[in-house]
Amino acid sequence: METYFFFKVLWWLLLGVLLIGLGTMVGMDMGVGALLRVVGRTDTERRVALNAIGPHWDGNQVWFILGGGAIFAAFPLIYATAFSGLYIVMLVLLWTMIVRPLGFEYRSKLSSAMWRNVWDWSLVVSGVVPMVVYGAAIGNMMLGVPFHFAWDLTSYYTGSFLALLNPFAVMCGLLSLSLSIYMGGVMLTGRSEAGPMQKRARAAASVAILVAIVLFSIGGIWASHLPGFRLMHSPAPGIAQTPLQQTVELGNGAWFDNYRALPALWIVPALGYIGMLVGFLMIRAGRSTIAWWCGALAWLGVIGTAGVSLFPFLMPSSSDPSQSLTIWNSMSSRNTLIWMTGWTCVFMPAIIAYTSWAFHLMRGAVKADRIASDPHAY
Repeated sequence: METYFFFKVLWWLLLGVLLIGLGTMVGMDMGVGALLRVVGRTDTERRVALNAIGPHWDGNQVWFILGGGAIFAAFPLIYATAFSGLYIVMLVLLWTMIVRPLGFEYRSKLSSAMWRNVWDWSLVVSGVVPMVVYGAAIGNMMLGVPFHFAWDLTSYYTGSFLALLNPFAVMCGLLSLSLSIYMGGVMLTGRSEAGPMQKRARAAASVAILVAIVLFSIGGIWASHLPGFRLMHSPAPGIAQTPLQQTVELGNGAWFDNYRALPALWIVPALGYIGMLVGFLMIRAGRSTIAWWCGALAWLGVIGTAGVSLFPFLMPSSSDPSQSLTIWNSMSSRNTLIWMTGWTCVFMPAIIAYTSWAFHLMRGAVKADRIASDPHAY
């Protein structure tokens, strides 16, 4: 029982790590795409932006794969419920992700201005939409998702696609997008030569992180007035169970219960503010490397704040709160989690190692004159 409890909590933490890694690494690439037509006023400047993330964007997609794979293997009930009920959202995300590599590969193959403009806008859209969906998904978890289970655990989704685009979720999506744009602006500041493009990237990052601070603050105040979910009764956390064996009630301010019970948890949102505020100062000072790490800290604080607030809930049900999915009732078996932990200990260091090596090897500014003479450049 104690072992199963430990691995449930461990994989809740590892899921948080994957979500933070996704926001940081994939968000950086998406931010560059979202800024492509803002910082790149000429075709050469846009090519510089694309080649700044050219060595990394496809490798960073591993965080998407890891996230989906981890949910499938460690949280099968979450995977089945979310991917069936939120099918349209998944398709929108999939379509934008399909367009993205095509934009990178085809954009500079022809010299036609119209051809390149079409692919430029496809990269902008495929940079904006996934990050808005990412943030909105977390926002909807705070509100609850309209689903319920039958006696045999068949899930039924009773909501609509438009209902997912509610004001709170959209606000969370914009917060996600602003952090992504900040990371993209920081990346371009560090990987472009001194000049107008670098100044525009620094300005965009500065504005984006200030917007993120405002939205994060609004989100916190808003969440304090939302009806949150409270787990009133359930089997012991360390034993196998289903969502049909618990009692959940709604209560105003319930999303702050964990902070009241353990005030030390306030350090998590504090880390988000520290990352954003110091990041703003660093990007204004031109310290792009420190600003990048501050952005990663900001993502940790923002995702961590949502995770701490929701704990132990993962996917609350607004249709029947007592059938909400938690880390106690939606996990795989103990043996599955043990095997997954073993493989994670092997592959996670490898991912960190090759990502670090790639960034070290490809460091430095992208030079416009070299792009023009390189047939392999984007």
